[in-house]
Amino acid sequence: MTLFPACVMAMISVFALLGALALVMELIIVLFPSREGGMDAATVAAITTTVASVYPGARVTHIEEAS
Repeated sequence: MTLFPACVMAMISVFALLGALALVMELIIVLFPSREGGMDAATVAAITTTVASVYPGARVTHIEEAS
């Protein structure tokens, strides 16, 4: 097998694999839709911890989700 057919075959294989992964991701999104609503406690804790580590002494008083 020469170099060009090997490269074409590899590229086709990669695109086929990426297509299959896209279908799997689509299936996961359909089976497990995202939750609508506010933030959970883990998100609030992560934001508060990050702000405290970046800005020592700062306090989070209001968290607003940007759309």
